[in-house]
Amino acid sequence: MTRRGRESAVLERVARASEAVAAEPGRTAKIALLAGCLRDLGPQEAPAAVALLSGESRRMRVGVGYAALRELPPPAAEATLGTAETEALLGDLAAVHGRGAQAARRTLLDSLFGRATAPEQRLLRGVLVGELRQGALDGVMAEAVARAAGVPAPAVRRALMFRGSARAVAEAALTGGAAALAAFGLEVGRPVRPMLASSAPGVAEALAKVSPAALEWKLDGIRVQVHRSGGEVGVFTRSLDDITARVPELVEAALALPVRAAVLDGEAIALGPDGRPRPFQVTAARTASRQDPERLRAEVPLHPYFFDLLHLDGTDLVDEPGERRWAALAGLVDEPRRVPRLVTADPEQAAGFLADALGRGHEGVVVKDLAARYEAGRRGVGWIKVKPHHTLDLVVLAAEWGTGRRRGWLSNLHLGARSGGEAGLPEWVMLGKTFKGLTDELLAWQTRELLARETGRGDHDVQVRPELVVEVAFDGLQRSPRYPAGLALRFARVVRYRPDKTAAEADTVATVRGLASAH
Repeated sequence: MTRRGRESAVLERVARASEAVAAEPGRTAKIALLAGCLRDLGPQEAPAAVALLSGESRRMRVGVGYAALRELPPPAAEATLGTAETEALLGDLAAVHGRGAQAARRTLLDSLFGRATAPEQRLLRGVLVGELRQGALDGVMAEAVARAAGVPAPAVRRALMFRGSARAVAEAALTGGAAALAAFGLEVGRPVRPMLASSAPGVAEALAKVSPAALEWKLDGIRVQVHRSGGEVGVFTRSLDDITARVPELVEAALALPVRAAVLDGEAIALGPDGRPRPFQVTAARTASRQDPERLRAEVPLHPYFFDLLHLDGTDLVDEPGERRWAALAGLVDEPRRVPRLVTADPEQAAGFLADALGRGHEGVVVKDLAARYEAGRRGVGWIKVKPHHTLDLVVLAAEWGTGRRRGWLSNLHLGARSGGEAGLPEWVMLGKTFKGLTDELLAWQTRELLARETGRGDHDVQVRPELVVEVAFDGLQRSPRYPAGLALRFARVVRYRPDKTAAEADTVATVRGLASAH
């Protein structure tokens, strides 16, 4: 192969690195493999590789699903594709719309796969359908970019919080170092990656980690980030999707504030006539629907509850202590649109506040460190969520056919947690099964959705791609030699499916072990 050919044929190197990362269970080893690959590629090709490996290129919505990938050209014998070139070709696919789009997309797809070697085809399939089984999530990728660029990992994480794009942050880090990363800041109108909460089994345990603390209701709604600049408003979800056109009442709430520019964090929730929250599925369906928003608003009005303020009239507040951000929020947003809050160090007061939240139909409370800055990514002790019943967000790995009145439906779910890179465990770790908590409507829905994700069948079950996240309540954990983590759920039951979460956001085995050790 010529020198030019070697330079352009970098996609195969990325594909082989991806497979090596997928085979490596340890987080540290994954980071080392990715960092080595990025260093070898250099600043011209590495940013596109980051977009491919992190799943960011999937967000281009290229319109290619499993059906389109069933019949593809045979693999090429020689590697000629570069990562930047591949990213551009995926962009061409995403740009195809209108009459004749299917045929045009087919032509582009055949051309791309016809040039790809076998490892490259496997990589491209995974990229297009979101099935890269390598664990190169944001946290791992951020660490790898930092190591490859020789910059502090916190600088990469902070830039990623503000910019949102792993590709853009990688390019900055690899070409401009720490100075280029420092140039990223909050921009009103561009969504910020949200701060997340860790878990504790009770308010006493949470207060043992941070006290005094602020307790706030934990609402069962949709996380929203509202940006206002003058008369322009943008509303974004936890996954940074723009839903502004679907939520006119949130836009009106933002425009009613006495402010020129602001970025607010909160929840949107559908409430019943009695003020109690409606089922999560009602809120989720309302915010996901693209039908006439005014008609939907009349049927299912949304109520905004804000709990944080990241920017106010030209001043960024993300680095201010949580107590100061709340004070600024309280001076801007009227009480009915703020999440109820109690500051205390007293476990009894905290327990009473939790009981009141539960009595009003809410999920629990979030315990917040008064001094914590707003930081996306890692789930530290800055925010700690407390729910009254043990719940986990798990992924459906398979399902068994029902019997009796459930015949014809997929019923008994096989539930798994993410290994989180724990040595000796597969990527998805089974914790148990359940068929409880499923209505007829939910049985019909999950049967359709699971069959659409089928990867194989046994005599009584269907194996599926691990994509659907389901919130599961359970009474406890018990030791079990049957399952890889040595733990099994006791009396598990389905609370709801979580369409707002991806499999990458499911709970880890480490979280499960933490719950087990607390009891």
